[in-house]
Amino acid sequence: MPELPEIALYLHALRARVLGERLEAVRIRSPSLLKSFDPPIADAHGKVVESLSRLGKRVVFGLEHDLHIVIHLMIAGRFQWRKPGAPIHRKHGHAALDFAQGSLLLTEASSHKRASLHLLRGEAGLGDHDPGGIEPLDTTPADFAAALRRENRTLKRALTDPRILSGIGNAHSDEILLRARLSPVKLTSRLTAAEIERLHAATRSSLREWSARLIEEAGDAFPKKVTAFHPAMGAHGKYGEPCPQCGTAIQRIVYATRETNYCPACQTGGRLLADRALSRLLRRDWPRRVEDLEDLRRRPADVPTGRPPSRHPSG
Repeated sequence: MPELPEIALYLHALRARVLGERLEAVRIRSPSLLKSFDPPIADAHGKVVESLSRLGKRVVFGLEHDLHIVIHLMIAGRFQWRKPGAPIHRKHGHAALDFAQGSLLLTEASSHKRASLHLLRGEAGLGDHDPGGIEPLDTTPADFAAALRRENRTLKRALTDPRILSGIGNAHSDEILLRARLSPVKLTSRLTAAEIERLHAATRSSLREWSARLIEEAGDAFPKKVTAFHPAMGAHGKYGEPCPQCGTAIQRIVYATRETNYCPACQTGGRLLADRALSRLLRRDWPRRVEDLEDLRRRPADVPTGRPPSRHPSG
């Protein structure tokens, strides 16, 4: 899912193309995309784009006459800039926003169509789509600390909760926590003042640097294949690869369709966090520290562990 830096990239590209331009029409191919009916989408036709902004992980087109188009790309939604009047892709296409200079296509490469488009009138309607999280790039250390401590959550959960912090998801939370050298499962209630200060600084620097990097890499071209993963990331999606800070192999916790990537040396004092699936499978053979994991990898398959064999839960 595009997160704050990826949304910043889209906004940068869109400002150069549609800010101050007239939206000629909105073509909707997938009826499930449009989630509002009052005002009707036709009311957006012919209106000038006066502003472009981010609301959490949503892109907001501010139109004249106090209208707002709010688009949430969700996991697989993406923007594409094409020639004026370009056709909407039959399989993955959702909609097109037509301008004189080109058409902004909204696609979603997934069988589960979750992207959404709302047309709203007034600031009050826009506020209904704000999850309420504070802006991580604008917040003071005191407000950042207060938001984190409002509920006792793990750091991973707190960073990715849109009611606490705006625009951070699974990928960039991994990068922030690696930079801050903090465990993803540490509870917010147990953070020291120094750790919160370190996390606040890491959050701001990581998000700013990634936003600037993505914009620089795209240059004047409209961004393609925008994802919340980048080969230069230090932790996210780098399971088994060396940590850029210390060289220790990056580890992961997998839960459902989401995984958390972390460096045990930098973030957990060398302790391996229990992965739900693997720890259930290995039980007492689950390695507790990096050294144990390396011993397990070096041990020949026929060498006994000295423990009774663990059974797979299904067998």
